[in-house]
Amino acid sequence: MFDLKAYLSGHNQRINSALESLLSTSGKADRILEAMTYSLMAGGKRIRPVLCLAATEAVGGNPEDALPAACALEMIHTYSLIHDDLPAMDDDALRRGKPTCHMAFDEATAILAGDALLTLAFQTLSSMELRKAEQAAKWLRVIHLISHAAGYCGMIQGQMLDIASEGERLTLTALKSMHLLKTGALIEASITSGAVLGGLNSTRISMLESYARNIGLAFQVTDDILNVEGDPEIMGKAAGTDKLRNKTTYPSLLGLKESKDFANRLVEDALYALETFDQKAEPLRAIAKYIVARKK
Repeated sequence: MFDLKAYLSGHNQRINSALESLLSTSGKADRILEAMTYSLMAGGKRIRPVLCLAATEAVGGNPEDALPAACALEMIHTYSLIHDDLPAMDDDALRRGKPTCHMAFDEATAILAGDALLTLAFQTLSSMELRKAEQAAKWLRVIHLISHAAGYCGMIQGQMLDIASEGERLTLTALKSMHLLKTGALIEASITSGAVLGGLNSTRISMLESYARNIGLAFQVTDDILNVEGDPEIMGKAAGTDKLRNKTTYPSLLGLKESKDFANRLVEDALYALETFDQKAEPLRAIAKYIVARKK
């Protein structure tokens, strides 16, 4: 039986070690580096970088080859959280059980820390010291995939729609479209980037894209459910904030039980997309199930 806990632990150690190494060589600006490190090493689930490495493995590649991309993805995700927590956005005081970056430092430092992590992500992706010259075209494709997913056509657009929709009653179609951008785009880029670096041909990558879209949406549905019934002590952040902000969520639109059923159907669809993959894709299957079973 596949041991997901051991798998996640092993990859998290690998990712954390690589992130610490990248931070230690990124400069000597002490306060900004302290703020970057504070948020990046705050103990997140590392779902996006793990998905990147798991996708590389699923197509027969070496996960070490995708480690720079995995690190860059976590930097981008962390930068987005730092900015989302700011008073001008979600105005959150806790993240992963600790004061948010702007609470621990100040708003200006938090903004700059987010900016610095985003920039370091692409510095990491484009650093030629990390790969051979003949791999440059492959890495250029990965840079395009990730930048598109993180930019105004992906994650940022999703966040903008989220802000604009506060106080409005969205349809299910509109809610899904928003979350496919806000949460799903970077998850999809994590998986497709890992597959590209693992050498997957384009005819099978569409199957992984389908898997990614389904788990990306399932991740957000589960987040919405946890915001209703999750334990703040376990989650490391407040519950009930979506209702306070009058946001349309899956539980508010569908109901709690129906939202759980919807999340489970999404996972079933994700698993179906992996039917032609062999046992090397078992980590991806296990992660899909974990996404809806998690408590934080």
